[in-house]
Amino acid sequence: MQLQTERLKLTPCSEQSLSTYATDEFEIGPHIEMYLEEVKEDASVIGWGVWLVIDKQNNKIIGDLGFKGKPDAEKSVEVGYGITTSEQNKGYATEALKCVFEWAFNFNSVEKIKAECLRDNTASIRVLEKLNMQKSKTDNDMLYWQLNK
Repeated sequence: MQLQTERLKLTPCSEQSLSTYATDEFEIGPHIEMYLEEVKEDASVIGWGVWLVIDKQNNKIIGDLGFKGKPDAEKSVEVGYGITTSEQNKGYATEALKCVFEWAFNFNSVEKIKAECLRDNTASIRVLEKLNMQKSKTDNDMLYWQLNK
């Protein structure tokens, strides 16, 4: 399974995909290691976890994004994302998230996508606003967002 945008390839994270693409500046964080362990136990989480964001021009991983699990009983999923520092402010996060949002909304089990970010994370706020996500609540230093199908 692979999704494509004008500039990006999005592929579910796997040990194979991590070894296929250049990881120069991309840091494999603990969330990826936990996800790879989860996939070994339950392959049905593929697509509902980490996706690698790959620059089509050079086949480098420039970030990751994904859902924090399968859709819940309220037909919602939560998204998280990160782009390597050198590739930020180029629209990659918005482009990639828009693509996985469309993918998720093609399932009857998804009616709502949620996100959260720190109140002072202006870059993430800009991305979420560009995706037409709406603030659903604020709590201390956090902003909570949602987008309905």
